Amino acid sequence: MLDHPTSRFSSCPVSPPAPTGDAPPSPHGLTCSLIVPGEPYSAQIARTTVRSVLHAHRLDPLAPAAVQVTGELIAAAWHLDPGRSLYLAVRYREDSLRLTVYDGHASHAHPRLAAHCEARRRAALRVMAAVVRDCDGAWGFGESREPGGGTRTWATLPVSGAARYLSA
Repeated sequence: MLDHPTSRFSSCPVSPPAPTGDAPPSPHGLTCSLIVPGEPYSAQIARTTVRSVLHAHRLDPLAPAAVQVTGELIAAAWHLDPGRSLYLAVRYREDSLRLTVYDGHASHAHPRLAAHCEARRRAALRVMAAVVRDCDGAWGFGESREPGGGTRTWATLPVSGAARYLSA
């Protein structure tokens, strides 16, 4: 017989009660990710998903800016890394929406090739950069910290800026 007092054992955590009614999820709980194929049609899939997720979290005013940014991020990643899966993450934190796309295009070791590739990515993201600027947001890209490497490209849209996008 084992000599363990029952006070040392704890029960498994109990699930919280299911929500009642039709209350939508809080915007503060928004965290969503999606893997799409590295194909031309993937931008449409990603845009539709982001619009639906924002609607479900009562963030519809952010949709025009977020959908445009999502499409641009996915399209640029597809052009730079065609045929390989792309990973999209959507997060809401601190009154900002953060959209991040990971692609498998790794940085080049040669400085000239790296500079050329960086210039191509910036050029591909001109429209997105303008949208982010109009929303008083920020964006950037760099090496992915994920296993297998690649590139992480992100944009942050503050709620106040994204909500007024296209409203003028």
